Amino acid sequence: MTHTPALIAVAHGTRSPAGRRQIQELAAAVARRRPGLDVRLCYVDVQEPKVADVVPDVDDAIVVPLLLSCGYHVRVDIAEAVAGTGFPVTGPLGPDPVLLDRMIRDLPDADAVVLAAAGSSDPRWRADVEAVAARIPGGATVAYTSGSGPRVADEVARLRAEGARTVAIAAYLLAEGLFYRSLLSAGADAVTPPLCHDPAVADLVLRRYDAAAVFTTPVAAL
Repeated sequence: MTHTPALIAVAHGTRSPAGRRQIQELAAAVARRRPGLDVRLCYVDVQEPKVADVVPDVDDAIVVPLLLSCGYHVRVDIAEAVAGTGFPVTGPLGPDPVLLDRMIRDLPDADAVVLAAAGSSDPRWRADVEAVAARIPGGATVAYTSGSGPRVADEVARLRAEGARTVAIAAYLLAEGLFYRSLLSAGADAVTPPLCHDPAVADLVLRRYDAAAVFTTPVAAL
């Protein structure tokens, strides 16, 4: 027999009851798909337990960020929490074709599309978001729910002023929360649902885990 590392799933955290439930359901779906796998859910902000509190409780683990890009939370918060443990940290969930396909399937016909993402000053995050927008059929305008850069409501208004009769928002957000709720009042005709609603996202989490597990050394159980 070999020892199987735990899966530490690290989400951002939210005060939204719906968003909390959605992330918990995602972690539960991952566990159901892999009976016997120890799945630990934790957070980098807002909610408890924090990733730094969970890491010491396991002897061996692979850390999977339930985040959409390799920004500050991955490079700093998670990296600091696992420093010295030897636990591998996988890439975040996005960008990935699974997420893009989900948004595209949910998008209605519209004259213009705004790709709405959480704001970040990290250039790699912004590059990832721009790349996702470029792969939406017909292209999409990028806007952010926070931080610097164009805001979603402003971009919706600009597109309408330029002649778009219908505008759809492709929500590049994993779960409900303050950012997602702001999209509902941004003036668009439609907003795609949070990405975690797609069952394929649970499979994506396990693919990240399995890819990292290939490079870990199994420990023989005596």
